[in-house]
Amino acid sequence: MKHYHAYIIYGLIVILLGLFLILHMDQKQPEVIYEEVLVTPESGEQFVMKIPDDRAKLFDLPESISFADEPVPLELEDVKERLEREIYVNAYWQSNMILLIKRAGKYIPTIEKILAENGIPADFKYLAMAESGLMNVTSPAGARGFWQFMPATAKEYNLEVSNDVDERYHLEKSTIAACLYLKKAYARYGNWTSVAASYNMGMGGLSKRKSEQKQNNYYDLLLNDETSRYVFRLLAFKEIFENAEKYGFNLAPKDLYTMPKLREVATSTDISNLADWAIKHNTNYKILKLYNPWLRSDRLRTSKGKVYEIKIPVQ
Repeated sequence: MKHYHAYIIYGLIVILLGLFLILHMDQKQPEVIYEEVLVTPESGEQFVMKIPDDRAKLFDLPESISFADEPVPLELEDVKERLEREIYVNAYWQSNMILLIKRAGKYIPTIEKILAENGIPADFKYLAMAESGLMNVTSPAGARGFWQFMPATAKEYNLEVSNDVDERYHLEKSTIAACLYLKKAYARYGNWTSVAASYNMGMGGLSKRKSEQKQNNYYDLLLNDETSRYVFRLLAFKEIFENAEKYGFNLAPKDLYTMPKLREVATSTDISNLADWAIKHNTNYKILKLYNPWLRSDRLRTSKGKVYEIKIPVQ
């Protein structure tokens, strides 16, 4: 009877190992390291099983990195640790990073173009990623859109916020508004790293901490946990995006989301029913809202002299 039980156990082990190998045989892995496990059934017989070693991989982290051409002092131990933290957190959050890379194919070309036109370093595209994940999200405090503007700040930077229209959800206009903020902050601080930190905690808050601690460099400041991690999150996105394969993200151009070719229809008059308007222009309400998320109700009321450009996919 003991031998019978031993054979059952042995058989189950073989079956489980076989299922494991079948499930993983189609997955391409650059290198599979095996570890040996000594198995001793009730029979007393011993045999060795080899199973894949799934231990987490350590990355060769960058020896140097910069933000907007401003060097990061990795010789400071706490700075190095803070960068490593964000790289590992984001590199091992694979589902989020894959989707972020995919969305970048759709939205980053537009963001990069507007940043360049306004003299803002390209690294600030990672700020939009950190703020919203390149989605039109709403924060618990009420900040909205890719760049997470609060209502009052949005109006300060020329974005319309009303019942029918919320330009915080307008990719091009909100990116231009972000550029206005970034320029204003740079005029105040004179370095882009501080500008990025101020986007998280506000210019007033960052200036107060600099004054209290008598330090001007972001990396020398003791800040709240969120802002302390903020610039490093941007750096982690930069490192992973610029070295995607190194971190296991092997996406091809065909894997990325893309923006279809769009045409713009200008209107300066009220639209009483957007669903009817969409059908009249050979599309539908869903598509209309998908490419014009700044339209916030089922109609559009215009003010005198105001012209809206509504985007519709080219058929």
